[in-house]
Amino acid sequence: MELMIIFWYGVLHAFGPDHLSAIADFSIGKERKRTLLVTLFFALGHGVMLFVFAKLLEEHIVAHEYLQYADTLAAMLIAFMGAYLLLTVALKRVHLKKHMHNEKEHIHIWFGSEHSHSSKSGLSALGIGALMGIGGARGMVVVLSVAGNVSFEVVGAFVIGVSVVFLGLGLLISIFNSKFLGNITNVRRTVFGVGGVSLLVGLNMLAGV
Repeated sequence: MELMIIFWYGVLHAFGPDHLSAIADFSIGKERKRTLLVTLFFALGHGVMLFVFAKLLEEHIVAHEYLQYADTLAAMLIAFMGAYLLLTVALKRVHLKKHMHNEKEHIHIWFGSEHSHSSKSGLSALGIGALMGIGGARGMVVVLSVAGNVSFEVVGAFVIGVSVVFLGLGLLISIFNSKFLGNITNVRRTVFGVGGVSLLVGLNMLAGV
């Protein structure tokens, strides 16, 4: 029963607007396999950092101010990613290219130079997930209050709950990508919208810290 409660708390934790915005920022415009890979990397980075903080919180009393710093860091990351996406659209650094492979059309969407193709989105998602895991330290206080101690099973139940939501969102975004992002106009509008929402979420979080 205890692990189920923690699992469902992980599910609720994942539905935070900061997590949803971060995954959308990384996943928009990517094909299904890469989208799911990115969300998995984000969940992995988030889970590892939450485990580290869970162990720290179990052994040490962390001042309220430090938890506020963690919340501020997470908010700044979301706002920064949103501003970055808005800037890429404004500078026309969002690109789309189509080609045929085995008689099937493939679409590639990327940010940055028109002639460069970055494949580091997975590692970036891992790093951002880890950094935002610092912002999840307050959530781990709730987990510890329920579980009483930190074990692999406790943290695993929490991380599985988080990962289920992350991967579900990644799947929905991949479907959206394949159905609606077939031309550069739709891509730029979507990136602009996602960036704007991410910036507003980050600024709203900063105002509430």
